Amino acid sequence: MANIEELKSFATQVRRDIVRQVHKVNSGHPGGSLGCTEFFVALYQEIMDHDPSFNMDGIGEDIFFLSNGHISPVFYSVLARSGYFPIEELGTFRMIDSRLQGHPTTHEGLPGIRVASGSLGQGMSVALGAAQAKKLNKDSKLVYSLHGDGELQEGQNWEAIMYAGAKGVDNIISTVDVNGQQIDGSTDTVLNMGDLKAKFLAFGWDVLEIAEGNNIEKVIEGLKEAKEHTGKGKPVCVLLTTVMGNGVDFMMGTHEWHGKAPNDEQLESALAQNPETLGDY
Repeated sequence: MANIEELKSFATQVRRDIVRQVHKVNSGHPGGSLGCTEFFVALYQEIMDHDPSFNMDGIGEDIFFLSNGHISPVFYSVLARSGYFPIEELGTFRMIDSRLQGHPTTHEGLPGIRVASGSLGQGMSVALGAAQAKKLNKDSKLVYSLHGDGELQEGQNWEAIMYAGAKGVDNIISTVDVNGQQIDGSTDTVLNMGDLKAKFLAFGWDVLEIAEGNNIEKVIEGLKEAKEHTGKGKPVCVLLTTVMGNGVDFMMGTHEWHGKAPNDEQLESALAQNPETLGDY
C-alpha cells in the first residue's frame, strides 16, 4: 500500500484544485467532487493498473468510467496529478475551446476520458459493454465505474443492472456514491430509493459497503476487497457512503453546494482548510 500520509496530502491538494477550478469560472459542481476525492485518489494512486500514456481501447489495463459526469473537477484533478495531462491545464476548466469541459467529452482527445458523460444514467451501460469487450478479448483486467445515488433514479441504470446480473458480468466493480444529496434536496425527499443493497442483491449482484467513504484507508481496503470478489460469476457493487462537500466545512452535508461556485471569500476559507501540499497550478 502507498504511504497513507502521502495519499492524504494528495487528497488535500485535489480539494484545492476542485474549489479553484469552479471558482475561477464561477461554474461547476464542487459538492460531489469533494465528497468523492478519497475514492478517486485511492483508485488512481493505489487500486487500478492503468497507463497515463493512454490508449483509448484500454486493452491490458484497468479502465474507469465516470457516469455522474458533473463531478468532473475531481476527475480532472486526479487525472492531471496522475500524469495524464499537464497540471497547468486545470486552469482552463470550463473555458471556451478547453479540453476540460464541464462534463467530460471525447472530441478534443483528453487523455483519461473514454466516454462523454453528463447525461445521467448511461455510464453503467457503457461500463458493462467495456467489461464484456474485455472478456471477448481475453483481457483479464477490470472495469470500474462510479455513479451517484441520485443518478440511480434514472431508469436506464436498472436495465443495465438487471443485464449485468443475468449475464454474470463479473469483471466490473461499480461504485455508488451514497451521499444522500442531489441538486434539489436530499435523495430521500426527491425520490426515495429505498434499500439499495437489497435492490442490487435482488438483481444478482455481489454487494460490499464502505461506511467511511472519506477515510482513504477504508476506501482502499474496501476496493481491494471488491477486487477479490470479481471473477466469481457476479458483478460487484460497492456502496460508498460519503459526505457531500467533505473537507470544506460550509459545503458539507448539504445539496446547496451540488452545483454552486464559491465566491472570493469562500474560496479563501476553503483553501485555508486545505493547505497546499503538492503545488497549485
